[in-house]
Amino acid sequence: MKTAAPRRDGFLTLCTLTAVLLTVVAMVLWPTQAAATAADLFDWTTRSFGSLIQVFVFGCVIACIGLAFSKYGNVRLGDSKPEYSTLSWIFMFICAGMGSSTLYWGVMEWAYYYQTPGLNVASGTREALETSISYSFFHWGLSAWAVYALPSLAMAYHFHVRKKAGLNLASILQAITGLRATGPVGRLADLIFLLTMFGALTVSIALTASTFTRGLASLAGTPDTFAMQVIVIVGVSALFSASAYIGIASGMKRLSHLVCWGALLLAAVVLVVGPTQFSGNNIVNGLGLMLQNYVRMSLFTDPAGDGAFNRGWTVFYWLWWVSYSPGVAMFVARVSKGRKIKEVIYALLLGGSAGCWFFFGALESYSMHQFMTGAIDVPRVLQEQGGETAVEMLLSALPAGKLFLALYLATMLVFLAAHVDAVAYAVAATTTRNLSEGEDPTPASRVFWCVALTLVPLAMLFTKASLETMKTAVVLTAIPFVFILGIKLFGLFRWLMQDYGDVPAHHIESPTPSALVPRRSS
Repeated sequence: MKTAAPRRDGFLTLCTLTAVLLTVVAMVLWPTQAAATAADLFDWTTRSFGSLIQVFVFGCVIACIGLAFSKYGNVRLGDSKPEYSTLSWIFMFICAGMGSSTLYWGVMEWAYYYQTPGLNVASGTREALETSISYSFFHWGLSAWAVYALPSLAMAYHFHVRKKAGLNLASILQAITGLRATGPVGRLADLIFLLTMFGALTVSIALTASTFTRGLASLAGTPDTFAMQVIVIVGVSALFSASAYIGIASGMKRLSHLVCWGALLLAAVVLVVGPTQFSGNNIVNGLGLMLQNYVRMSLFTDPAGDGAFNRGWTVFYWLWWVSYSPGVAMFVARVSKGRKIKEVIYALLLGGSAGCWFFFGALESYSMHQFMTGAIDVPRVLQEQGGETAVEMLLSALPAGKLFLALYLATMLVFLAAHVDAVAYAVAATTTRNLSEGEDPTPASRVFWCVALTLVPLAMLFTKASLETMKTAVVLTAIPFVFILGIKLFGLFRWLMQDYGDVPAHHIESPTPSALVPRRSS
């Protein structure tokens, strides 16, 4: 039976843009009221759902490990060879799953935790300093990537194994629940997903723009103003629009290589020219503390206190990763044809975590050393002048500091281009009906969404919204996806049991094509 031709979903596009524009107008016209409302909503949401989110994410880690070591880990996603080399494949989904603000957090995150530590550690102490980097490793490690892995596998299985058309959220929900993708529930799910993508990108784009203009002001003496931030975002929009128009194989693949090699090179050089011995010891110590306290960090809710740290950071981070997960799932599914389930899990959990630990470990250790030796009081600069100023001061203090700052800013811009390119692909795929395996949204559709995705971050920058307000945009849009992800995970495990439950493990592992054809129930 011939499938219908892909077409743009005008109704979904119009609803999304209307909601986004109304949000932007409200923020611009009533910035004070918007900030106060955001603070109240953030507090209520994290208090109401915080413990549930922490249990859910911890469960995702356990499920990933169990799935990888079970017979289902050998199920191949599609009947062809992988389309991309392993390195390009890992680089592309790292760029899809991590925002360019990672470069900001990689330098500054420990300073936030030093002032307001988790696990009821006293602030400003040696213990707080040691715990701070372990929490960075925790928030950017196994739990976070597990949130990406399971929905990615569900989408990839739906698309490559069960051969269902439609690389969007509504199509997989239809396959699991039977509710029509074009019905009210399916349309609502896709609309929530699109709004979630806008919320998820807010922190990345806004922090990237403000950090870049501050660094550029130091390098070239340009003004650090909103107008300059607009110019930066427009310039980057042109870059990732060009990448989107070229396509995944040429555009996204090249950008992901530039980003990942650039970030790894930056971290490696800082590790070498900085306090190498201290950094090595600090990284090992931080990993040890994180692994030692992993279960406690995962389920720490601070019932005897106000829970400010776990709600403001751990729950926020888990919801940030959740908000990205549907889009990342679509992108990972698109580039993972021919991979085994366990390959996807290992690459995401181990590859993603190791990359983050190396990057954060090198840059944060240098930043912490500058503070410990009295060269730069990073927490004080963060509190009084902002994290963007602290980043500029820290990088400028390195040997050939201006060169390092320039490399850092260039990597950040390309990172943003690659990341928004991947998100725009997911958004364009959602607003394109009837996509089949091997088909992509049109370049024009991807370019359109690349530009539209900058609207909310620009409004945040214009109103000088605080980091807490930006966090609210993430939290509010992500909450519905915890329940939607639950449905996707139920569908994945049900399909695996239906298709391979009675197939012996040695048949799944066999290279014989006939042994790899699953037994599906009707």
